[in-house]
Amino acid sequence: MGTQMTVTVETPERMNRFGRALAGLLRPGDLVLLSGELGAGKTTLTRGLGVGLDVRGAVTSPTFVIARVHPPLSGGPALVHVDAYRLGGGLDEMEDLDLDVSLPESVVVVEWGEGKVEQLSEDRLEIRIERALGGAAGEGEDDLDPRQVTVSGLGARWDGVDLTGLSEA
Repeated sequence: MGTQMTVTVETPERMNRFGRALAGLLRPGDLVLLSGELGAGKTTLTRGLGVGLDVRGAVTSPTFVIARVHPPLSGGPALVHVDAYRLGGGLDEMEDLDLDVSLPESVVVVEWGEGKVEQLSEDRLEIRIERALGGAAGEGEDDLDPRQVTVSGLGARWDGVDLTGLSEA
């Protein structure tokens, strides 16, 4: 395992800032897997990544299109945003999306990718978002509940990468 850190993210605005800070660590070819319950903040984090990577188009949940490509506005990598929630076939279905073609020159972010896309790259960033106070989505105003965000860098790409700056985002 490369490197790991956990940070408490108190608000959706801070989750967005966390995504912007994370973008500064990413480079073309990086695979990011986001996991967490419905409403945990995966798309909010990805929206911040899009701002940090300076890509075109509003980053929204790609649930109905499964994958959305956001081209760069300023010479950085494109952002490929994938929602694997409805894909039950794992890597076979993911291969139909040609993500392996996009991976070398893009940053690929896969929501709900756990157990489905790890074979795309042994070097990947896994981010788990959990409600710090427990409880499920839809129980009142818990969109403002703090989140525990655990970032794990796997593979040689992430060996020695300093993630501590994310805690100040």
